[in-house]
Amino acid sequence: MTMRTDRPPVRPRSGRRPLPPLIFLLVLALAALGVWWYVLRQETQQVEREAEACASASEEAPPTTLDPASITLRVFNATDTAGLAQTVATDLKNRGFVVEEVANDTSGREVTGVGELRHGARGSDAAEYVRLFLPQAGDYLDTRATAVVDVVIGPEFTALASAEEVAAALAPATSAAADC
Repeated sequence: MTMRTDRPPVRPRSGRRPLPPLIFLLVLALAALGVWWYVLRQETQQVEREAEACASASEEAPPTTLDPASITLRVFNATDTAGLAQTVATDLKNRGFVVEEVANDTSGREVTGVGELRHGARGSDAAEYVRLFLPQAGDYLDTRATAVVDVVIGPEFTALASAEEVAAALAPATSAAADC
């Protein structure tokens, strides 16, 4: 005689795990990853904005570490006023710059406004510094390999900036660089 129990036979485990809890955990992990990525992205963008603001402040600021004695200039007259290049060259020498050549402008370029600063890539910092003395001068980047800057005097030129104007232009640059 066999004995019979009222219980149904136990089915062997199939090895399956419950699918809904795994899906829930996966969605939760993806949501956490999305929030984490968003927060990091926001922090990175904030750092980039601060770096751009600092970079633009330093781009607008002329280089304050340059010594006029380390800058070589050539002064050219693009006006009809005789002796203007010599007058400007003398004034620049008195301010400490090295003037290599003084002549009339023979480049054939039409110079308008106050004047023009011509320089190569190596003379960009020097040209920005010289711009303090000749504000509103145009900028012409050429292919020269030296750091020599050509100061071309234009028809609207009246005088170089005074020492007080140069000092005032350098003061905000110093404070902007300190903020970064």
